[in-house]
Parts: sequence; structure tokens; C-alpha cells
Amino acid sequence: MLVQVSVQSLGLDRASNTPVVILKEHEGERVLPIWIGPGEASAIAMELADMKFSRPLTHDLLAAVVSGLGGALQKVIISRVEENTYFAEMIIRRNGEVISVDARPSDSIAVALRLQADIFADEALLERTPLDVPGIPTIGEPPILEGESDTEMAAEELKEYLRKLAPEDFGRFTP
Repeated sequence: MLVQVSVQSLGLDRASNTPVVILKEHEGERVLPIWIGPGEASAIAMELADMKFSRPLTHDLLAAVVSGLGGALQKVIISRVEENTYFAEMIIRRNGEVISVDARPSDSIAVALRLQADIFADEALLERTPLDVPGIPTIGEPPILEGESDTEMAAEELKEYLRKLAPEDFGRFTP
């Protein structure tokens, strides 16, 4: 069964220094944290902050390609996790045809936000995720930057953190 979710917040896992997108179900209190890359975290943060650039970034480009080819992103489904890797599908409708595109959840979320598409997660993923996930905030708490305790991470702070990352930090994944 699929459960509609939305981006509750972006956080930083202090144990791994990795960004985390926290999805919350619409009709309840369960959350689904997904560890993501810095680039995708930046793309999500910029869209949440309604920041626009003069030239399209990658997720803007993908959204424009889907629309330009006459498609519409109907929904994103975060379907499963295997060995700490989450899988998602972008469901695109074009000329009456439904196309399912395999994608990373982080990319799918970034595009869904740009195209105002619904995001769903398989209920089994929400069932297996505890409310108190070590290293990231729980429901109602603001995301926390390393070394800070009570400061909400604004989009500007996340962007500044991402700017300071070394190239070897990109792609590192250790949940």
C-alpha cells in the first residue's frame, strides 16, 4: 500500500556528516529519513526556498524535458530499500501512456517539488523506520547542523555547508 508523504525537513546526520531528507506521511506521524547526496540536498533546499537561477540546474532541466516532451510527472513512488539503498520510480504520463522511470529518491523528490507532483512511499518503509533515528532530528525538532544544538537549518545555512564540502565528500554514503 502506498502512503502519501511530503518533505518535512532537511537535516544533517552528524555521525556521517551526510544530508538527510525527512519525509512525513500526510495522514499521520510516521517519518521516512533518506540519506542523500549534498548536490541533491542543495537542489531540494533551493526549491523549498523558492530560489531560482538564471540558467536551469540539473533537476530544473529534467523537469523542463519532461514537460517539453508533453509529459506530466504524475507521482513519485519510493518503493523499497535494499542494502541501505532506496529505490524510487517517477511515474510520467504522456499521450495517454504511463511510463515508469527508475530513479534515486533524492532526484525524484527534487523533480517532484519542481513539478508539484505527489510523493508516495511504500507503507512497509514507514513501518520499519523508528521515530527516533539516531543522528537526525525527530518529529517536531528542527534539523541540526554539526556543533549546533538549537538552530534550525535554513536553506542558506545548508547551501553554505554544501559549498564548504571537499570534492572527496561527494558521493560518500555511510548511514
